[in-house]
Amino acid sequence: MSTLEAVHVEPEGAPVPVRERLARAARHRVTSALAPAVLYLLVRETGLLVLRVMSERWDKDLTRVLTAWDGQWFLGIAEGGYANVDRGLVDAFSRRTDETPLAFFPGYPALVRWVDHLPGVTPVGAGFAVSLVSGLCCAYGLHRLGRRVFGGSRRAGLVLVVLFAASPMAVVLSMTYSEATFCALAAWSLVGVLERRWLLAGACCAAAGLVRPTAAALVLAVCAAAVVAAITRKDGVRPWVGGAIAPLGLLGYLGYAAVRTGRWNGWFAVQQEGWDSRFDGGAATWKFALLVLGDPRSVLELATVWFLVVAIALVVVGLRRGLEWPLVVYGVGVLAMDLGSNGLMNSKARLLLPAFTLLVPVALALARRRTSTAVAVLVGIAVFSAWFGAYAITAWQYAI
Repeated sequence: MSTLEAVHVEPEGAPVPVRERLARAARHRVTSALAPAVLYLLVRETGLLVLRVMSERWDKDLTRVLTAWDGQWFLGIAEGGYANVDRGLVDAFSRRTDETPLAFFPGYPALVRWVDHLPGVTPVGAGFAVSLVSGLCCAYGLHRLGRRVFGGSRRAGLVLVVLFAASPMAVVLSMTYSEATFCALAAWSLVGVLERRWLLAGACCAAAGLVRPTAAALVLAVCAAAVVAAITRKDGVRPWVGGAIAPLGLLGYLGYAAVRTGRWNGWFAVQQEGWDSRFDGGAATWKFALLVLGDPRSVLELATVWFLVVAIALVVVGLRRGLEWPLVVYGVGVLAMDLGSNGLMNSKARLLLPAFTLLVPVALALARRRTSTAVAVLVGIAVFSAWFGAYAITAWQYAI
């Protein structure tokens, strides 16, 4: 042994430095396997703790705020189906017809109903359980996505999980809303695209189409990637099969709504009549943004406008960085649907949540920073998210 090597030999029985022990623990297989779940739960539990404090401050029941607005509709559909939803639930104009419940997609309520059949489980408990498990599945999908993108790594995947769990309106991931379930399916569908596992991509995309209309952006990304793969003669017949499966869920439910309403555009008509929601190319959003920036009326509205501006900037960053084009197509599709709708402006920050692919360049950049820097930034984002989400469903008096 040379003199240089001898310098680095620890005396027999010497204690292992704390930093080295922590590094070994972090590399352990169990730690690696649990890390996405632990980080996701840590961020979301922080949000719930702040929400509990805010709920007490505004004298609101915690369970009620976590099941409010759309959450009541989803639980009502889970309990009674579309035909037997509580008649007390109404649309944005305080009206109710037999067609009104069709505005809400069936995927999430169906999962809640299945869980509700378990012994000792209540509908509300089932709703929370589905959201929690969906969020954990999404965390692992995002972790995989962060590793598979160009320049990605395990660390980037973990950062992406934290950024998603700490998104401005990530509070809905803990509510009886369908966002967590949709995002989980979308994440794994995009993992299938990047890994050229076309059956996984198509099946998850089809399932997502039963959960939220945002699946239109996912269908576009998956089908476009499948067509490119098929044309370039990659992977044989599998891209064709995956691409054919991908739109079935979305088209199936839109077809069901058309039959139930007797109108070819049944779901769109229900949305417009009940919530005045339609695609106007962004005119209403532009008008809203100018109004709020010129005369800010609330924290939530002003923040919403800036969140939209940041999302547009992230699209540019993703393009400049060379983010995989299916991820860009999906993220731009979600953003375009959000910007182009004239629906409830207060919901626009929430509707950005599925555009998680726009966070990938941020995750990659933070993953290359010093650990202390990355942790400080992520903690700051998580704290802001916890406060903003709690504010949005307690202090803010309107629907989100």
